[in-house]
Order: sequence, then C-alpha cells, then structure tokens
Amino acid sequence: MSIDPTTAFAALPPTLAQDLLDAYAEIVTNYAEHRWEPAELNGGKLCEAVYSIVEGYLTGTYSTRASKPQNMPAACLALERTFPKAPRSPRIQIPRMIVALYEIRNNRGVGHAGGDVNPNQMDATAVLYMSKWLMAELVRLLHGLTTEQASEVVEALVEREISLVWKWGEKRRVLRTGLTLKQQVLLLLAGVTEATEAELVAWLEHKRPNDLRKAVLRPMHKDKLVDFDETTKVIRLLPPGVEAAEKLIHSLSKS
Repeated sequence: MSIDPTTAFAALPPTLAQDLLDAYAEIVTNYAEHRWEPAELNGGKLCEAVYSIVEGYLTGTYSTRASKPQNMPAACLALERTFPKAPRSPRIQIPRMIVALYEIRNNRGVGHAGGDVNPNQMDATAVLYMSKWLMAELVRLLHGLTTEQASEVVEALVEREISLVWKWGEKRRVLRTGLTLKQQVLLLLAGVTEATEAELVAWLEHKRPNDLRKAVLRPMHKDKLVDFDETTKVIRLLPPGVEAAEKLIHSLSKS
C-alpha cells in the first residue's frame, strides 16, 4: 500500500475528516447489515462532507466541519464555473458524482415521503459504490496516487474502522478484546468530536463511573491525552491523544 490509511485525510482539519469518515463508515456498515434506508440516508452526509472538502481544496481554505449548501446541485455547478483553470476532478467530476448521489438520497423515497421507489438494495448498492469512488478520488487528489492505490487505501480504511469500533446511532462498542480501558477510551474518542463522561461509561459498560474517572480520565487528562472538563463532564482528545489513538489504530489494524 502506498500510504498509511490512518494518514489518508491528515491534510484536512480533524473534525472535517471525521465527518467524512463517520458518514462513510455508516454507509458501509448499514449496507453490510442490509439496512438499506440508513445506508442511503448517510449518502447525504457524505455528500456534504465531500463538497466541503472539494470547496476547501479549490479555495485553499478548509472549513472545520462539513456543511450543507442551500442548493447542492447549484453549489456543485458553481464550482465548475468559478474555478475554470482547476483540475477537472475537483471542478467537474467529483461535484457531478455528488449531485448524482444526492439525487438518490433526496428523491428515491429515502429523504422524504413521495419518492418513486422505496429504499432497496439496488439503490443502496449505487450509494455504496458512488461513495467508494468519491472517497478514493479524494485520496487520489490529496496524495497524487493512482486510482488503484487510492482504492486500496479506502478499502483498508473501512476495514480498520469497522473492525475496531461498532456504531449504531449514538451507541459505540469497542470490538477488540483484551484492551485496557485507556486504549478503549482512545478508540472511542477517535471517532467523535467529543463525548460526555456518561456516554463513555455507557459505551464501555463500566459499572463504576467514579473508578473510571479516577483511574483513567484524570490520568489521561494529566498526561495531556485528553481534556477532561470536570464541570461539564465533557472529554475531548488533545493532539497527543490523537497521535496516540492513530498509533493504536495502526498497530491493531496489523494484528
């Protein structure tokens, strides 16, 4: 593999990259579990993240989070007109794929009532593979890879995401066994912008919140791995924690 999957989107603001990865991982997971409607719905979230990334690539300034344009087709067309000298992929090809994917999400009985068809495997399959193409094209664009290399990175990235942390709505579970509580906290926080102490307790199925606070959260705060606000009980990864989480994910993906 030409690059480490954990650094595939390192050039982006971490929260924007996470918006992209979360939407993509949910599409793949929902498809694997034959939940066609959620798989198609998350195509909309992916479109918003990809649009935000392409816009940042063309303007030279990335937003910190994915955002939804007021009119997605018009916004994508505007990229084509506004940057006539930019490479064809971010200017035309990616935006047009976004529009096609967004159309399935909005007008095929997924985003609202009254579409032509009900959520189904055929449409979910189209969403999955258009999403894979968009992800691979972003990797190719950001790293100057071949299409084959970019596709390999994306496949490895998804395998790593799904094999370590299971997600269902607001629920999270670490799937790997034999990990310390500190390692599990790093994995759980790597997939979200922030979490509350109560959420971590639920995700870890820990029976003694006070013990988790004393033995794990406070020491991690002291070591600058997380910021643990004891007033609001909100926990966020700090840069050293992000680095530790990436190293852990990389080591686990090889085991």
